[in-house]
Amino acid sequence: MGWIILAIVLILIIAIISMYNGLVSSRVKVDNAWSQIDVQLQRRFDLIPNFVETVKGYTTHESETFEKIAQLRTSWANAGTVTEKANLDNQLSSALKTIMAVSENYPELKANQNFSELSEELRNTENKISFSRQFYNDTVTMYNEKLLVFPSNIIANIFNFKARDLFTTDSEEARKNVKVDFGKKA
Repeated sequence: MGWIILAIVLILIIAIISMYNGLVSSRVKVDNAWSQIDVQLQRRFDLIPNFVETVKGYTTHESETFEKIAQLRTSWANAGTVTEKANLDNQLSSALKTIMAVSENYPELKANQNFSELSEELRNTENKISFSRQFYNDTVTMYNEKLLVFPSNIIANIFNFKARDLFTTDSEEARKNVKVDFGKKA
């Protein structure tokens, strides 16, 4: 009888250790996935000053957009949470859509090699950001699911594992198509 109790206790200990290690592994994957988004977003923020300077030389109607981008870059340095960075990312995406739409009306700008190269770099970065967001959200969903399902939810509560936020678009503005109005006076 003693061996049976010992075997059951040993199996329980192994199960607890296995669930704990699974939760830790999932949390590390979430952190890594967020890091990948952060790297791509930082890359985009680093490309933007060169892009903006190239576009500024050709356009005079978009000073508000340029100022907004400068403010967003400043805010980025102070953002600490996924939600804050997601909000800034949504705002910046909207501003970049406006600049890209405006550039369509400036043939000499579109022909500029520097603009073309920077546009391509931004497009590639946007694709990487999109993929990284999807990977992050998939990873967070799997992690959060482990926190909710039995019996790993017991281990998660004992060791104080917390759910993570998904990278979402909260803004209706970010979901809309960009409307460019050339009727404004500079």
